[in-house]
Amino acid sequence: MLSERMQAALNKQVNAELYSGYLYLSMAANFERLGLKGAAQWMRAQQKEEQLHAMKLYEYIIDRGGTVTLGPIDGPPTEWDGALATFQDAYQHETKVTAMINDLVNLAIEERDHATNSYLQWFVDEQVEEEASADAVVQKLKLAGDAGLFLVDQELGTRVHLFVLPITGTEAQA
Repeated sequence: MLSERMQAALNKQVNAELYSGYLYLSMAANFERLGLKGAAQWMRAQQKEEQLHAMKLYEYIIDRGGTVTLGPIDGPPTEWDGALATFQDAYQHETKVTAMINDLVNLAIEERDHATNSYLQWFVDEQVEEEASADAVVQKLKLAGDAGLFLVDQELGTRVHLFVLPITGTEAQA
């Protein structure tokens, strides 16, 4: 069973993950408006990942006998100053989410909630990947400059979101 503090913190993280998905969807819409279909595809795949993260936490709260309480989701920005600025914001957002996950782990340790601490390790590992993925695009965009944006956009369009089906453990493409 979850403590009230842990339940509240996990619910806050569900909200943060839903916001993350909302943010990436807004970034996708902005890229669509700019005609950068590849970058839009990358952001839509990222949005799906964030929804998956929210649902993993949602299901964990329920599995532990807790109550999911969904709060309002703030509206994300809708415009950025180009592709590089957008991906820099995505990277900064992921570092913020990493700090939030680390705070959850610290709370689980403080509360001696070993099950939650163990569960959260997946998110700790996932955030390493999330930060590296966004930073890799930032670095490519810096190297490519405006002249290479077309090529980077084509590469970004090849990203697909893979998810593991919970029953079979097999990967599927969304």
